[in-house]
Amino acid sequence: MHNFAAATGFCYYSTRIIMQHNNKPHGVHWLALAILVLVWGSSFILIKRGLVAFSSMEVGAMRIAISFIVLSPLLIWHLKKVPRRALIYFIMAGIIGNGLPPFLFAVAQTVIDSYMAGVLNSLTPLFTLLIGVLFFGIHTRWINVLGVAIGLSGAIGLLSVANGGQLNNAWYGLLAVTAAVCYAINMNLIKRYLSGFSALTITSVVFMFIGIPSLIYLFAGSNMISILANDPRGWESFGYIAILAVVGTAVAMIIHNWLIKQTSALFTSTVTYLMPIVSIMWGIADGEAFLILYLLWIGLILAGVYLANRKARGL
Repeated sequence: MHNFAAATGFCYYSTRIIMQHNNKPHGVHWLALAILVLVWGSSFILIKRGLVAFSSMEVGAMRIAISFIVLSPLLIWHLKKVPRRALIYFIMAGIIGNGLPPFLFAVAQTVIDSYMAGVLNSLTPLFTLLIGVLFFGIHTRWINVLGVAIGLSGAIGLLSVANGGQLNNAWYGLLAVTAAVCYAINMNLIKRYLSGFSALTITSVVFMFIGIPSLIYLFAGSNMISILANDPRGWESFGYIAILAVVGTAVAMIIHNWLIKQTSALFTSTVTYLMPIVSIMWGIADGEAFLILYLLWIGLILAGVYLANRKARGL
């Protein structure tokens, strides 16, 4: 109960930060951001449930394949709107932003707690700025650089103490960090090269390039069919993955891509301010160990994200 109260206080503080962060977006943009917070903050516990019956590779592939199936009716219509010269950017967004993270998070959560994956995902805005500066011509200030340093120090501290502080656990935590880097690259790609396309076009087309290979793997190289037929936990885990794919990936990515186009990559990436709160609450409810010490490192991460986002231009 003490841990729950501490986490609740942390939630209130973080909410105040995000509400003070940016007054420019309209109410509909904040509503979309709130929906993404709830949906994506819950995705890590759904991954955990999926891993009960399936391997990490199967969970990642199923998440992508189901999303592709849901989006496929839109594909023929929206694929016509994409000129050949732009296909390379759709392929890059598909692989980097939507293909790799589902596998990276699933593998990471075979060792680290679900809420920990959610917290490490909050590094996305730091990497969004850093990659924007290094490769997309984004201008920055010293306070943004300080924010990156503070946020990364918080991540290092959290990895050093979480899950018993074992080195093996830290390596698995780095997989979640790598997924955050992938998301950051994707945000910059969409804002720079795909902002002229609708959210439905971006989402449906990018999944074409990763959905078909995922389906082939599931039916030709995985144990999915056998697990569904023989494992009593199979269909329950499949249900959680289906919810994750339909709501947490297909629908949420449409909202996400629309929000990037309507606002900015950095504003959209601030969904990760509040996502850790949702994932922490799910983790505590599921009996995962949460130490008060974690709040120090999580606080550093969010403080770093806040400073990194202050008046950064170009995103």
